Amino acid sequence: MFHVIPENFFIPLSSPNRIVYWECICKLFSTMEHQLSFGVERDVLVDELEYYFDQIQSAEMEEDEFQTLDSRGKANSMLRKLEFYGWIEIETDKSYVQRVNFKEYAVKIIKTLLEIADGKQMEYQGYIYTIYSLVRSNTDQPGVVLLQILENTDMLITGLKNLNSNIKHYIDELTKHKTVAEIMNALFNDYITNIVDKAYHRLRTSDNVSKFRPEIIERLESKSHNKDYIEKVSKEISGIREISEEDGRELVYRYLHEIIETFRNMDDILMEIDQKNTQYQRAAINRAKFLLSGDEDVRGQLKEILLGINEVMNKENMDLGGIYRIEFLDELVRIYSSSVIDSNSLYSPTEGRKEFVPQELASEEADLLKRQEKIRRIAEKMQNVLSPAKIGTYIEHQLGERKQLRAAQLPLDTEEDFIKIIYVRLYGQRKSMNYKVESLEEVQVKGYRFRDFVIRRKA
Repeated sequence: MFHVIPENFFIPLSSPNRIVYWECICKLFSTMEHQLSFGVERDVLVDELEYYFDQIQSAEMEEDEFQTLDSRGKANSMLRKLEFYGWIEIETDKSYVQRVNFKEYAVKIIKTLLEIADGKQMEYQGYIYTIYSLVRSNTDQPGVVLLQILENTDMLITGLKNLNSNIKHYIDELTKHKTVAEIMNALFNDYITNIVDKAYHRLRTSDNVSKFRPEIIERLESKSHNKDYIEKVSKEISGIREISEEDGRELVYRYLHEIIETFRNMDDILMEIDQKNTQYQRAAINRAKFLLSGDEDVRGQLKEILLGINEVMNKENMDLGGIYRIEFLDELVRIYSSSVIDSNSLYSPTEGRKEFVPQELASEEADLLKRQEKIRRIAEKMQNVLSPAKIGTYIEHQLGERKQLRAAQLPLDTEEDFIKIIYVRLYGQRKSMNYKVESLEEVQVKGYRFRDFVIRRKA
């Protein structure tokens, strides 16, 4: 890589002045992007950077070269630095006018960094529909088309793997959130906004691979059995790759096989994405419910003990081994050791055969009141399970004759009401529900703070 990119290329972005360097690079890139090429007269760029250094206080850069310079001097020095680090090149044309150009690799890196900074999400349908269109097309350059199909397939599968990894990252990060507010913010304001709404939802609806996959596979398999197609593509690929026709033919078969197998095996990664999405949302809800529960039963007491241990470990910056240094744990559990074991406890004497005398089993009738009470508790427990159907009925009842309402208008008198709001927002992403949701601003109602959302009845 460093035969193309200079070794000191990334120094500006890792220096103490990296923010100023990056803002200057973006300013230059924005100016050059609207030209016919990435080349602009040096004086024009110096004026742009001079204006930038006049406007900001952060222009007091730590490098000695910039300390005593005015804004125009800093602008000229910035261009010299970027040229030295291999971001730009300065050339003089026939009119003796200096023009500044970005290096080709620098343009690619800047575009990638800007996409990362803007949080740009992959448009899966763009790749899928491009592949679909190319497979169906009739052209005089089938070799170029095949290379385009291969490239778009690679970008599609790379995007799916990134989505899979991103969901795993969110699952790993979930354990770092200590309060219900942090968990709900991570679920609704971060995960659902950046993963579900921007990628996962479209992937399972409008961008669904299954709509295009059967015909893509069928047409590619047909091409792989077409000798005329193989010969024509082999000649074209051999010319592009500068290899023999025999090697080009093997390459064509390999490309077709890789693309077909990629689409056939895509269900595995889609299934894993589905599983991780469900796992994340269930883990977030369960963790929130755990933190909201405060029962006096064994589960509630264990929760309080674990929260207390966690609080002490965070306060003292302990690692996992530090749990044994927490003093109050000594009062919770006592285990006694014995240095001498009774020898009789190590020996089980052999018992002789004895005659078995069966005894009559007393027939006792079950206590009807206890039985009815147990049935009532089971029914009550089943009634409290918040399934999608129950949430749909609950929203239908709350909407009444209205077409929409805000989540802040729902009843919010108990923790159970708040949990219902969480499930309403969560199930609102499903196509099978009788309503849909739309995020609003953050609100605080009766001590609960959450991002409000509109609930609309589906037509």
